[in-house]
Amino acid sequence: MSELVSYRLADGVAYLGLDNGKVNAVSPDVVVALNKALDQAEQDKAVVVLSGKPGILSGGYDLKVMTASADSAKSLVAAGSTLARRMLAHPYPVVVACTGHAVAKGAFLLLSADYRIGVEGPFKIGLNEVAIGMTMHHVGIELARARLTPSAFNRSVINAEMFDPADAVTAGFLDKVVAPEQFEQEVAAAAQALTKLNMGAHRNTKRKSRTALLELLDQSIEIDKQHSL
Repeated sequence: MSELVSYRLADGVAYLGLDNGKVNAVSPDVVVALNKALDQAEQDKAVVVLSGKPGILSGGYDLKVMTASADSAKSLVAAGSTLARRMLAHPYPVVVACTGHAVAKGAFLLLSADYRIGVEGPFKIGLNEVAIGMTMHHVGIELARARLTPSAFNRSVINAEMFDPADAVTAGFLDKVVAPEQFEQEVAAAAQALTKLNMGAHRNTKRKSRTALLELLDQSIEIDKQHSL
């Protein structure tokens, strides 16, 4: 689909591959490309699988954009937050295959999915905003509050604690961790299992169960636009 986000449709599953530099940074162009890929997946009525490169899902937002100006940072965060909200409301199941490290926005991609599979290894998963001098944005706080355990929420959002893949399951960032040699097979099997769902029931149940969260995220996106990061 683009150099930043590849697209492959197979057996009712749309495989999206993020590829943007060493840390798979989420830039404005990446957000645009991901939205286009989700558009295509919706047209194809496909289960979505989003993955990164070997060793890393994403290291977070593009720091060149985030440090260029306050306006550019707020614009990128707003676009990324709107993407997270879209993933949570996507009419078909969304799987994120965590291929390694998932930091900051990389971890928020996990929190925006319906099912998350990680790979075993010396990887770090979590929200490091406080550690690098960023006050957590409202959308990030509310998304983490909704998807993480209460203990992990405090440790992650307030203390910037990072988790290995096994502990990330306990915290709520991941649903399952598998060995590297089984990873692709397990991701494909999970996606295929989701294709068997009644998609109307999936869509309607997802909307009902996440109505309050989606409304809260809409409010938080507007609040974040008015505040510095």
